[in-house]
Amino acid sequence: MNNIRASRLVAVVAFLAVSFTASAQKYQNGIVDKTVAVIGNEVILISQLEEEVNMMKAYGMISDKTGRCEILEQMMTSKLFLMQSRVDSLKVNNDMVETNLRERVDNIRSFYGGDEGVEKQFGKPLYKLRQEWRKSLEEQTLTQQMQQKIAGSVPELTPYDVQKYVDETDKEDLPVVPVMYQLSQICIYPDRDAANIAVKERLLAIRERIINGEKFSTLARIYSQDPGSARKGGELGLASKSIFWPAFSDAAMALKPGVVSQIVETPDGFHLIEVLEKKGDMFNARHILLKPEYTSEDREKGFHVLDSLRNELANEAVTFELAAKFYSEDPATRTNGGQMADPMSGSSYFEIDQLKPQDYAAIKDLKEGEISEPIESLDNEGRNGNTVYKIVKVDKILPAHTADFKHDYTLLMNEAKQKLSMDAIDRFVEEKIKTTYIIIDPLFKDCVFDREGWTEKFRKTE
Repeated sequence: MNNIRASRLVAVVAFLAVSFTASAQKYQNGIVDKTVAVIGNEVILISQLEEEVNMMKAYGMISDKTGRCEILEQMMTSKLFLMQSRVDSLKVNNDMVETNLRERVDNIRSFYGGDEGVEKQFGKPLYKLRQEWRKSLEEQTLTQQMQQKIAGSVPELTPYDVQKYVDETDKEDLPVVPVMYQLSQICIYPDRDAANIAVKERLLAIRERIINGEKFSTLARIYSQDPGSARKGGELGLASKSIFWPAFSDAAMALKPGVVSQIVETPDGFHLIEVLEKKGDMFNARHILLKPEYTSEDREKGFHVLDSLRNELANEAVTFELAAKFYSEDPATRTNGGQMADPMSGSSYFEIDQLKPQDYAAIKDLKEGEISEPIESLDNEGRNGNTVYKIVKVDKILPAHTADFKHDYTLLMNEAKQKLSMDAIDRFVEEKIKTTYIIIDPLFKDCVFDREGWTEKFRKTE
């Protein structure tokens, strides 16, 4: 979207926000609702549009560039796929619907502070909202299946098709493959047991101070290492138990209000918990989080071992692969001779932004075959990773380049297939807009839709 169009959309959204404020007040009180679009035999109500707006707020997806115009266009487009899915007799994936419904309800209840906050915001009882959201999610699964069916109708590509895609695409429009690194590592962990014992002793001392009369909230502000809640005296706010680590939720749900828990361990660290309020499967609690900390002595000890190994490797007394198998304490890479792999994709090649900052800083000036100095970094465990000391070897560097048929065939094949799939979906939508009975309320006449075909569908005003 260019800047002119973006600024116009913001202005339109600002205008609609004023118009909808009054409308929302009316239909939320059960007085007025209004059909804002008819798509074949499907309708979109202003109340449904506003619920989508509230939903996107709860998920943090509303921004200056995302307004009711865009949401309405998305809803209308979805109706086109939904209608075709029914013609094609596609079936609802009920397991996916129930999973998504639970996640949606938990997130929204947490965002609006419980059932009462949700019902006040949406103007309906929660049981009614569940029914509506289930129906909406059922339609969403059908819509997605229809999109996948259309995209899947694109035939498998041959090498000739891929070469044709490359030949017909301007070079500047072909994907650019960034610099890629293949790396190996040898990891040494600090003494976790000693650090865990030390942090537990600190928490026990804090717990004793609370039992002896000091305020939990005051000590949370002073000591908790959770910056988001520490400034609020450790308070987390009323939220569904499903959004916390299971060990944390189980401990909190078992507590009576005002009682301080024993030490609770989660991947974030160690906690003391005090429950303030419980409502069904939701609770509001305070907590104090402390994380294991390591000393300069731990670091020096780990670096000493790694320095010795690095010297042995430089003298070719042992191969990196063999040293990793014998000395590395990282189970994920030790069995592979230290070779690192992306935990999500399994690929042994990393782009710069896939590397931890500490790792990239250590290898960015190295050539193939060179080994970094010992560094302090993080592993992939828990939420933010655990402290680890390591040396990193650069196995291979693939320079940045425009994708070519010889070296990047799979990437180009996927790009070509994706383009053909999107073209098929675009043709479907454009054709359906032309041939489907569609009426859009003039309230949205100033919207700048992505597809110009919508602008011919406004209801005529006298």
